[in-house]
Amino acid sequence: MEKKRITVAHGDGIGPEIMEATLSILKAAEVPLEYDTIEIGEKVYKSGVLSGISSESWDVLRKNKIFLKAPITTPQGGGYKSLNVTIRKSMGLFANVRPCRALTPYVKSNHPKMNLVVVRENEEDLYAGIEHQQTPEVVQTLKLVSRPGCEKICRFAFEYAKAYGRKKVTCMTKDNIMKHTDGLFHEVFNEVAKDYPDIEADHWIIDIGSAVVANRPETLDVIVTLNLYGDIISDIAADVAGSVGMGGSSNIGSEVAMFEAIHGSAPDIAGKGIANPSGLLNAAVMMLVHMGFPEKAAMIENAWLRTLEEGHHTGDIYRDDISKQRCSTQEFAQAVIANLGKMPEHFPVTAYGEAGAIKVETRLESPGNKELVGVDVFMDWNEDNRDPNSIGKGLDAMTGSKLKLKMITNRGVKVYPGGMPETFCTDHWRCRFIPREEGTKITNADVVALLNDCTANGYDFIKTEHLYTFDGVRAYSLGQGE
Repeated sequence: MEKKRITVAHGDGIGPEIMEATLSILKAAEVPLEYDTIEIGEKVYKSGVLSGISSESWDVLRKNKIFLKAPITTPQGGGYKSLNVTIRKSMGLFANVRPCRALTPYVKSNHPKMNLVVVRENEEDLYAGIEHQQTPEVVQTLKLVSRPGCEKICRFAFEYAKAYGRKKVTCMTKDNIMKHTDGLFHEVFNEVAKDYPDIEADHWIIDIGSAVVANRPETLDVIVTLNLYGDIISDIAADVAGSVGMGGSSNIGSEVAMFEAIHGSAPDIAGKGIANPSGLLNAAVMMLVHMGFPEKAAMIENAWLRTLEEGHHTGDIYRDDISKQRCSTQEFAQAVIANLGKMPEHFPVTAYGEAGAIKVETRLESPGNKELVGVDVFMDWNEDNRDPNSIGKGLDAMTGSKLKLKMITNRGVKVYPGGMPETFCTDHWRCRFIPREEGTKITNADVVALLNDCTANGYDFIKTEHLYTFDGVRAYSLGQGE
């Protein structure tokens, strides 16, 4: 069989130890791979490359398409950027996949029937990292969610369920509050679900959904959610399953895929030879399935399960009542190698069948006709003891444009007209303007005229958000009383 070339990074902390152990198991299993090794992480950061990866390493990643990555250390301070986020976004790795299952009784868990997968959107949401300070008191972050991004991740979740024989996909959002961003995700999920009638689809609000992950995880199968929520609940799920140190994850794009353990570099135990390589090994198993080596993946996973059953455990999961050997990193790897070709006796035997790389295409149409119907102008204003009536009456008096003030909110609460005196106000005001005459068409030029009017009257505008309808449907949130 022709060997396939992949990229490998040994990482920082315990990374080199667990990578050595993992590669030794792949070699013993005769997986037809060749490796290009790149340097990433702490040494690269400290050499002056703030991204933690060199341009030459990017070239290797693009060429090989498959990346097996050990955990790295990001130095504190100094403007260093998260390498994981950089790679995910730069390589278009839109889907983060984290299987979380209980391994009782060999790894302690209160939910022995737990076996779920978190599919997390990886490129959008609050992790776009677009933040601004707008006034002395108020900062903002932008939550960006796109229709194609929602469709890709939702369709991926259903395709994953189909490929791996899973029966249900659960969407988790907070669309009772964020009706347009999270609302879009839920809406697209419902549309995509129609293409998979044989797979059950349901939805949880993320707060109660997180509680279900923590308390009734056995009722869940595949979860699909936005970036921030997915980051949180995947760690909850891994911990509930029994050990964050056992979990692997994949980051899948249309061209490139990255596979890694979900834990960090654990510098406090680096060099001691006691780290558990299971997380990276499980990531490698996911990689082999993705690459089209399902038999090799199943053989390694079955040997790993058999090793756990036999009581060969690293110190992080060692228990006097059930373990037989407290293994070093390499001793654990050797125990797995000795079990290659053997099947587990307590756990179900793993078989991946025809599962392989999951490809998705966007098919849904986006709305068409866009019409400007108003504008929100955000002001930095700290005069007259922050009396909303003062700024409101001042803006009401402006007549230099085709737009008039409709309302003012402060941190999302309506304060003019008719606000309550108990409402605490900061120096950050959202002022909503609409056409003076109902039915009047407005343009960007009318918005510019309004802003000129604000400037002429001494108001410091700091941001604008246009109010649109798409195909006649309102595409912005309402304030109280609207």
